Amino acid sequence: MPLVPLYGHERLRERLAEAYARGTLPASMLLHGPRGVGKQRLALWLGQLLLCDGEGVRPCGKCSQCRFTGALTHPDLRWIFPRPRLKDGDPSVDDVRDDYAEAIAERVANGGLYAPPSGSDGIYVATVRAIVRTAAMSPALARRKVFVIGDAERMVPQEGSDAAANAFLKLLEEPPADTTLVLTSSEPGALLPTIRSRVISVRVTPIADAAVGEFLADPIVKSQLRSDSSKTPMSELIGLAAGAPGRLLASASLREATQQAQRLLDAATSADRAGGYRVAFGQGAARARGSFTDTLDALEVLLHHRVKSGVASGNERLSAGAAKALEVVERVKEQASGNVNPQLLTAALIREMSTLIGSRQ
Repeated sequence: MPLVPLYGHERLRERLAEAYARGTLPASMLLHGPRGVGKQRLALWLGQLLLCDGEGVRPCGKCSQCRFTGALTHPDLRWIFPRPRLKDGDPSVDDVRDDYAEAIAERVANGGLYAPPSGSDGIYVATVRAIVRTAAMSPALARRKVFVIGDAERMVPQEGSDAAANAFLKLLEEPPADTTLVLTSSEPGALLPTIRSRVISVRVTPIADAAVGEFLADPIVKSQLRSDSSKTPMSELIGLAAGAPGRLLASASLREATQQAQRLLDAATSADRAGGYRVAFGQGAARARGSFTDTLDALEVLLHHRVKSGVASGNERLSAGAAKALEVVERVKEQASGNVNPQLLTAALIREMSTLIGSRQ
């Protein structure tokens, strides 16, 4: 099955292609932005661009390099993402490669579509060692190598892994001339500062509703969406996606995040202060950081709807309050990416939002 094409991000693609043509594309970069906007798919597209040897506009999609990258079978395009820990206590590089070959084949069978990783998945030290060792080798087929490291904040520090960690940091800082590393993250604040300081950050924003519609109309996407999503009107799905259609691939978690976001919004607009604290402490503890970020993303969608509703009805107070609340949520999202307790953040968020959109406003 072919991979689902990359929809949207046209201007960013132009900028990246122009930087490559000028020879100014960073060797180590971080694509960061909301979950589900297509950061890893964009990184794979960039890998295809870098490995293409066709003429004219790149990637050409026709040369042998493009055909291999398009099928994710190119030996010089390595896609790394969180995986369950291998049972072997000290897996070899070959063990890691075999595990990823199987995982990527599964993603290819689904057109490149996949649900978010589970909380126990990570990029473990054996994988980091495999990245460093492979980067030191010469390209197998193309003139260069490209590593796409998705959800890079899931790199798991372990005792005894200092050598691997330091080697990876050196690789980011001074990659071989024939190597490009593209990290992606929905929680860049959770990345180690030593990693963030060694990459050039590129913001990936949500895509336009028209591009979301094109994505949802793709036959492969339609076949992969859960049955409950397939029965939802297209306009409603586009609204739920809010520019991040990848979130729809995990409809159950999206629905849960939206429900929790609605509870936060209800608590902020209610005069029941005790109810707000109950909602706050009903939020998961520190280890549930990923689900908390999903809830904040869903809360932003609900607040955007309030802004539009206020503008449409001429209620300036409603739209202005919701717009200011959006700024608060953005600030909390930055704080949430660190080592903080979501329960305490939620309590502060509800209290601050209540002054902007509460029942007395």
